[in-house]
Amino acid sequence: MTTNDAKPRLSFGKAVSTGGNEPSGVRITDLTVTLFDWQGIPSIRYGDRNPLTRSSSELGLVTLQTDAGVEGHAFLGSSIRGARLDVVALIRNLKPIIVGRDPMQRELLWEELHKLQRAATMRTIGAVDVALWDLAGKLAGLPVSRLLGRYRDRIPAYASSATLPRPEDYADEARAIAEAGYVGYKLHPPKDLATAIEACRAARRAVGESFVLMADTGGVYDYTEALRLGRVLEELDFLWYEDPLPEDDIYNSAKLRQKLAIPIMATEYSPGGFHAFAPWILAGATDYLRGDVAVKGGLTGIMKSAILADGFRMKFEIHHGGNSLNNVAQLHAALSMRNTTYFEVLLPDSAQKYAVLDDLSIGPDGCIGALEGPGLGVALDFDLIRSKTVEVLS
Repeated sequence: MTTNDAKPRLSFGKAVSTGGNEPSGVRITDLTVTLFDWQGIPSIRYGDRNPLTRSSSELGLVTLQTDAGVEGHAFLGSSIRGARLDVVALIRNLKPIIVGRDPMQRELLWEELHKLQRAATMRTIGAVDVALWDLAGKLAGLPVSRLLGRYRDRIPAYASSATLPRPEDYADEARAIAEAGYVGYKLHPPKDLATAIEACRAARRAVGESFVLMADTGGVYDYTEALRLGRVLEELDFLWYEDPLPEDDIYNSAKLRQKLAIPIMATEYSPGGFHAFAPWILAGATDYLRGDVAVKGGLTGIMKSAILADGFRMKFEIHHGGNSLNNVAQLHAALSMRNTTYFEVLLPDSAQKYAVLDDLSIGPDGCIGALEGPGLGVALDFDLIRSKTVEVLS
């Protein structure tokens, strides 16, 4: 691994369409990660177990170069977890697996990368996998959703709150979200149980009986507390109850599910990749499966997860991806899954969107539509990335 103190010369290649024909003999020639500053992030928190966001973070632009002159890209990192925490393991342990390989063998490459979970995080595996799908789409001249077997052209979007100071703040935001055209609103209520209950009641009063509401408590409660809040959510006709218990508490989640009629959504941060869903299903501990490309090993990981869920007639709902390009990748996946319902938009946008031109937005029908460009189908803000580059690792 080499690091450069000065900003080195960067090469940002353009997508090259091959007219839909699969290339012959294409090989990955290099993998680099460009670390760049993400500044101006508002100070917010998503549940009491997540850290308060800082004013700046670092994203990593993962670039796969090929001998065909086509590049695949992904972002690594988020507003609460900078890419520097993961990038060294990516370069040292994943790059040797990738360079020299055929990028169209994504399943084989994913299997080999997935075996290295002890040496690299799921986030790095996910980033490489997203870049491989972007590259495959560009080589084929098709959007990723077409490669995945697009099931629909649009998907409804709901807005997901930060943890807000007062119950009335949730009511005000829920009302604004409904007026903005979203189809639903999810609360991340504070840990204090009485305040959380009143926040959920205030939101329901604000939007009426028919608007879709969900709650995500981030795993802060014990069984008794989770049961008390769950009873209230049933009374208020919330759609689902997300992460009421810690992500490794399969036993009490199964007990809770037996006591409540509201669907339980767990497994977002359950330890391990999609294979770790099996004990949750067998224990009857959740009604939905949950994940994203960062925590479940990329597009390949979440598509496997959706198929696993579908085999048990369960839904797989996609969590926010932590950065703009992850969310774009997840839109392609959501449009290709039969058993997912909504697309999550985490608030505020200024803490989630960066370095993508013409980023995702909802339409007047409350939905987000398909992207039709090759690969991930969006233009990166390479001028911004160049101006904010801190280091390039290769």
